[in-house]
Amino acid sequence: MELRIDRRALVPVVQQIVDALTCWIRCNDVAPGTRLLSVRKIAHINLLSQSCVVEACERLVAQGVLASRHAAGYVVANPASSSTEQQDVALYQLPLGDGGLPESWRETDDLAYAIREVSRTDMAGLFNYSSPLGLPALRQQILKSLKQLDIVVEDCQILTTAGASQGLDLIVRTLFKPGDCVVVESPGYPALFDLLSLHGVKMLGVPRTPRGPDLAALEALLLKHRPRGLFINSFHHNPTGCSLVPEVAQRMLQLAKEQGVLVIEDDVYADLHNGPGKRLAALDEEVIYVGSYSKTLSSSLRVGFVVASVEMIARLAEVKMISSLGASRFCEAVVACLLANGTYRQMVQRQRQRLSRNRLVVLQRLEDAGWEVFGTTAGGLFLWARSRIQDCAEVRAQARRFGVSLPSMTVFSPTGATTDWLRINVAYACDSRARAFFQATACESTSSVLKTTQT
Repeated sequence: MELRIDRRALVPVVQQIVDALTCWIRCNDVAPGTRLLSVRKIAHINLLSQSCVVEACERLVAQGVLASRHAAGYVVANPASSSTEQQDVALYQLPLGDGGLPESWRETDDLAYAIREVSRTDMAGLFNYSSPLGLPALRQQILKSLKQLDIVVEDCQILTTAGASQGLDLIVRTLFKPGDCVVVESPGYPALFDLLSLHGVKMLGVPRTPRGPDLAALEALLLKHRPRGLFINSFHHNPTGCSLVPEVAQRMLQLAKEQGVLVIEDDVYADLHNGPGKRLAALDEEVIYVGSYSKTLSSSLRVGFVVASVEMIARLAEVKMISSLGASRFCEAVVACLLANGTYRQMVQRQRQRLSRNRLVVLQRLEDAGWEVFGTTAGGLFLWARSRIQDCAEVRAQARRFGVSLPSMTVFSPTGATTDWLRINVAYACDSRARAFFQATACESTSSVLKTTQT
């Protein structure tokens, strides 16, 4: 049982063992009850420590993939019910369009150190809420990060939140009422669409181009509907992965100012950006800026922030205290620790490098498979692409065949319109299942041949 462990990879060895054993079981259709080689033999064959193999197997036991048998070692688990079987199937699927980094990319050692440090030095953080604006130490670190983006503000203009999701929720609750109209990008961020719908806010979709929103369409929407707000991704747009170019950003801000439209800049992928680039909040102090550490650090920590005028922050803080009594002081202290000691900066630098390597590989695979890629991306998680050879139904059939999970065809549209474009997360797209999937879509299908013949 050769597991092909790469000791130079950033993925921890134990997680590589987990992934390799899971893939071996799935790809070989190993029957439930099949006994694995002994821990000693697996370790010997792959030059691993027995403790690493044991830890990996115990993780798989917890996931329901393996079962531990007295005097028999580990065996492939037998699903106890249909629901358990469905969970196992979901475990084997590769979420090619996922919105974050894989668990195997998370650097647990640095996070564990920060958690221990905060637990040792700030016992109050284990029991108390944070202050209304957020932990001062964290806001000071955010202030330093913003200055590197040329966003010059005071710490009283920063409000910490439980991730960007709470930040957006506070903005929508505070600034808009049912029946109000706002502009969103199409394709765009599904969770924002759901949030606006929940609060009864009407959405106007402006087409997203590789350079930013379609300016002609945006101007027409502003003149006709007089919306109150505009939600925009500046860098590494979700889902297309493209970034605003300076001339589009300048014209968009000019149009918004002329029509009295409030601009909300969602920049949750800011730390995954390589190279120069101006944020909207650096160009116009009236822009409300939303950031987060959930995408790069930990979704469980739920730490984000909002930057706005002093008056606006005071209003948002009041709603925050009414709706949630504040954020987690402990989580904020952990993030502040990682920012202060330089660990976070080094971690995201490694993430950017790894994503860049993956992106080059995936772009080549898509080209070889005859896929069309939307614009060009220089960073971030996403590519927006579609097959030129097979139609949407055939692509999805191939995905199911190779254990690849794809996003819904309607989820990225504010109106629920269908599309054959797919969000591809480059952090997942170098998996062997994704490679096999792309290769399969390079083959012209029977229906495509028939269509060509009839034409």
